[in-house]
Amino acid sequence: MRVAFLGLGKMGSALVPHLLNAGCEVTVWNRSSPAAKELASKGATVALSAAEAVNSCEVVFSLLLNDAALEEVLFDGGVLDAMPKDAVHVSVGTISVALAKRLTLEHAKRGHRYVGAPVFGRPNVAAEGKLWTVVGGAKEAVQSVRSLLESYTRGMTVVSEEPWSAHAMKLAGNFSVAAMVATLSEAMMVAESMGVSPELFVEMANSATFRSPLYEVYGKTLTNPPKEVGASMELGEKDVRLFREAAAANGVKTPLAELMGKNFDAAIEAGMKDHDWATGYYELVRKRQVEEPVAL
Repeated sequence: MRVAFLGLGKMGSALVPHLLNAGCEVTVWNRSSPAAKELASKGATVALSAAEAVNSCEVVFSLLLNDAALEEVLFDGGVLDAMPKDAVHVSVGTISVALAKRLTLEHAKRGHRYVGAPVFGRPNVAAEGKLWTVVGGAKEAVQSVRSLLESYTRGMTVVSEEPWSAHAMKLAGNFSVAAMVATLSEAMMVAESMGVSPELFVEMANSATFRSPLYEVYGKTLTNPPKEVGASMELGEKDVRLFREAAAANGVKTPLAELMGKNFDAAIEAGMKDHDWATGYYELVRKRQVEEPVAL
């Protein structure tokens, strides 16, 4: 199958090798060249432009930073008009529900099919081929790309035949993870203030209260920060903001998300934009205890 992959950040660069191993002819494009050159050494073809990358493909994967970046590439970059008729666009990134709905219509106008397929997991999990994918799209379109999605996932949740539904699920899932990290951060801080080690608290939480792989993974991430950033505070802020926008569009109030949004804003204002979003949130909680000690 002829595949184009647009966007070679840490996650995109981890996914392309799985598509190559699945026997696909993969053409890649990225704004900067180092990531593309590395994938070229693994068998990918490098295109000079996004439009060139997609002009003879059957499937287009996109994994770009945010709505603005995706819109620029698809519309201003000529990708929508360069895609062959009947090609399938698989959007892997975290984008707004509003943009997903717009893309569904724009692709239909041009005879394309659109599948929302965002993923859960950090880049190291992607490299292991163990992401979880949530999928939305017409049955035929989803079936045509299922084997490609399975090449890098340990499982899938098919939400509905509406592509935007997968992005809605992704935003809700990301918010639940962010809320978990916020809960862990404050609980670990309180436990530590009373002489309980954060590591021991995490061990207890995962064994006695939640028994969740995510609590285990993020607990270890907070107590032993990774050397490489998985996803930045900037991306965390974006995810919470898109979740709030989707909720507001449906008349749903999200007071917890509003509070967390303010915390992400505060972290970015404090110069933590490029910090890992999970360890950065914990760092913010700890920083506030030093700057604003509680009067006893």
